Amino acid sequence: MTERKPPGVSFETWIDRQIREATERGEFDNLPGAGKPLPGEGKPQDEMWWIKQKMLEENLTFPLPGTLALRKEAEESLAAAVGARTEAEARKIVGDMNDRIRESYGKPLSGPPLLQPLIDVEEVVADWRARHPVEEKPAPAPGPPRERRSFLRFLRLRFLRRKGHG
Repeated sequence: MTERKPPGVSFETWIDRQIREATERGEFDNLPGAGKPLPGEGKPQDEMWWIKQKMLEENLTFPLPGTLALRKEAEESLAAAVGARTEAEARKIVGDMNDRIRESYGKPLSGPPLLQPLIDVEEVVADWRARHPVEEKPAPAPGPPRERRSFLRFLRLRFLRRKGHG
């Protein structure tokens, strides 16, 4: 526990003496962040910086208003559709998102008034195709020569006639 300020000594002198004695004892050595720049140095001061910092440290999020959440979901769906494995999957992702957007048109959502436009499926699919070029499949190996095919057909017909199928 810290000692009480003696009477007749100014606060500044008393505090300076306590800091000097603590420094001599090594109480300020190896503090976390020692020798590192102050976080946010050179950035404009934000009056809510400490709340944002605490939310980052605690891994907390604040729910977005409805209209902004819908816009964010649309952007994430667009990215997911372009990164989909198949064209059909990309179409399904965009179709599902467009359904949610259509549903929002009839409901009042919280937040600033924003009208989220529908996502153009064909535009997304064109982007998907540009990012996923079709690999050409090798041509099938040619079959046996024509003479051999006719000979095989002849043998098959002969076999079937002997069995009573022809």
